[in-house]
Amino acid sequence: METIFLFLFLSAIFTAEAQSVQSSIKPGSFLTVTHTTTTNSSWLSPSGLYAFGFYKQGNGYAVGIFVEGIPQKTVVWTANRDDPPVPADARLTFTSDGQLVLQSAKQGNKSFDHPTDTLLPSQHLLVQEVLTSSVSDSNHSTGRFLLLMQLDGYLAMYPVGTPYTLEYGYWNYETPGQGNNVRLNLDGDGHLYLESGNATAGTVDIHLGDNSTKGLLYLLRIDADGILRLYSHSMDQNGTWSVIWSQPDDKCAPKGLCGLNAYCVKTNQSFGCNCLPGFALINKSEMSSGCERNFTAESCKPSMTYTMEAVNNTIWEDKNISVLSSSTQEACKAACLQDCNCDAAQFKQGECKKQSLPLRFGRLLESDPNVAFIKVSISTPTTDRNVPKKSKKGVIIISVSLVAFAIVLVISGVVMYRYRVWACKKESYQFIQKKKESNHGNIVLSEEVSLRSFTYAELEKVTDNFKEEIGRGAFGIVYKGAIGDAKKLIAVKRLDKLLAEREREFQTEMKVIGRTHHKNLVQLLGYCHDGPNRLLVYEYMSNGSLADILFTPEKQPCWDERMEIARNIARGIHYLHEECMPHIIHCDIKPQNILMDENMCAKISDFGLSKLLKLDESKTFTDIRGTRGYVAPEWHRKMSVTVKIDVYSFGIVLLEIICRRKSVDSNVAEEEGILEEWAYHCFECGELGKLVNEEEVDKKQLERITKVALWCIQYEPSLRPSMKKVLQMLEGTVDIPDPPSRSIPSSVWDKE
Repeated sequence: METIFLFLFLSAIFTAEAQSVQSSIKPGSFLTVTHTTTTNSSWLSPSGLYAFGFYKQGNGYAVGIFVEGIPQKTVVWTANRDDPPVPADARLTFTSDGQLVLQSAKQGNKSFDHPTDTLLPSQHLLVQEVLTSSVSDSNHSTGRFLLLMQLDGYLAMYPVGTPYTLEYGYWNYETPGQGNNVRLNLDGDGHLYLESGNATAGTVDIHLGDNSTKGLLYLLRIDADGILRLYSHSMDQNGTWSVIWSQPDDKCAPKGLCGLNAYCVKTNQSFGCNCLPGFALINKSEMSSGCERNFTAESCKPSMTYTMEAVNNTIWEDKNISVLSSSTQEACKAACLQDCNCDAAQFKQGECKKQSLPLRFGRLLESDPNVAFIKVSISTPTTDRNVPKKSKKGVIIISVSLVAFAIVLVISGVVMYRYRVWACKKESYQFIQKKKESNHGNIVLSEEVSLRSFTYAELEKVTDNFKEEIGRGAFGIVYKGAIGDAKKLIAVKRLDKLLAEREREFQTEMKVIGRTHHKNLVQLLGYCHDGPNRLLVYEYMSNGSLADILFTPEKQPCWDERMEIARNIARGIHYLHEECMPHIIHCDIKPQNILMDENMCAKISDFGLSKLLKLDESKTFTDIRGTRGYVAPEWHRKMSVTVKIDVYSFGIVLLEIICRRKSVDSNVAEEEGILEEWAYHCFECGELGKLVNEEEVDKKQLERITKVALWCIQYEPSLRPSMKKVLQMLEGTVDIPDPPSRSIPSSVWDKE
């Protein structure tokens, strides 16, 4: 299917009459990232206008189709758009069986399909097909908005992950009397229209073409800001793309444009995003990243801890805890303050709607009398939007004077202190250096952890010269060993090559595991930091990994055992996120990193990819980590990384535990291949029995646990529950609402 789609796509756009640049692509042909005298990085269309191949994206490369015939390279289709960029060793091969396969040392083999955000001349958007925006002009991963050709003949736009209903749509184009087999067409002259399969119904023009204008290239794109635009580009000029038609005209119309807990404000021909009072941008470099509280909310504190701040003339998603009629503004604020579950209240014409976070789809609309009241901490610094300018100026002058005086005092103190410290350090410097060298670096590590230190010779002996391999990962091989007179079994992880990356891996595991103590975490017993050798010594887990028992039919545990395994994993992650200090993001939760002891108690292992959080941090920025299939979407959207990435990975693992199968399986029917999509389908159709192959399980418990998993894998991180809440749901101590509809409508993309 992938190759059929691609070559239909190529044939649809490679229609211009020109001399043949590339006459044929034969089986066995391949592309590499770097163009040389013997290899190509792309294949050109007969016109020389389009190219298919590698292009630069971020720190690596992507595969796609782009306009090659103009100086400004414009990407019009991207393969596997949500995968990380491929490395410089990538190779794309057209195999003898007609498949296009992407190969690289790190990422293995992949094939691909799926349309993205652009419609080109002679292409059609068929019924139930979508175009989905990119994150940005430079990041072609799946964005926030989609254009859908609906069954009812409407062409409509929605935020990704919402139901296709009037409540969530923000633009549509009606085709009265066209029936239910309508398609969107773009002709070579820029004519954009809807055409019905009913021969008598005719067409509905959206934008008329210009037959008198030659030498223009057109494309239709749903952009990252949710606006649908028709572009033109003159082939005779070295200019840029010009917008000749766009919808909607209101730049704040796309719902969710500013992210969660923020609202859109129109500014001339563009837009801006404002956070709610008591909130700050999640990513200061990305205006549309959404906002989060800048204070810690403590549930059910007395109302005197909080106050309500008003945001006038703003409208939000109508998702309410409760509605109070015949109310006043003061009564509405008081009702929210007294309700532990109320984070905000919407007041309009005597009606008070209490809501909980997150708030979505916010925008400023001067004509709407709605007032949003936001619960904020009394200790939270208030915004200065109502402070008179003269007062602001006086405050600034006084503040600058005080800061300058404080700086002078600090500098004087630092100079005196550093002089005295220097005199002391001068005498002991050489002694410390000698001690560091003699201990091969152990002095540094001993300050961080208190574990047994092994020499390399000792570990070589207890593993019988590293004879029995019991596992391996990206950074090291694990061997079985035995220590002491009782021959206590241990697992020794050896980092095979002392590269800089592996040295960081070793230091990270030492600092993380050395400080953690929990029954659902694998215990680190010791380490070796001997010359160039770096090894870790763990307790031995006799039943292997969760993957070993879950994906081997004769070893698979029963339903009750699987549920206890799920709770054990949740307890371990909850400890990492909230109970240990500093808090830890694991970054690579998967069945292979869940080990089983002799009592079938699940324990989390392999902290090599862990990301430590400082006490004042709730998010961090880092390179893409983890394992494909378990990696949360925000890794690829260059968003800040929070503990919610572990929640997403746990959700995938939980689905695997429920279904006793891998998250991606090519040995099942095509519609069942991607487990998260199959689980959503079964949940929405009321056919959860299919997930467990009609295994005898408690139906109510199956529904509860499936809902937990679906909440964990929500596309937006803020919609995922914390691991504390996940654990409560797994233990049955809290109610579980139905999760929203699936985040990305991949089932629509996968049309033949």
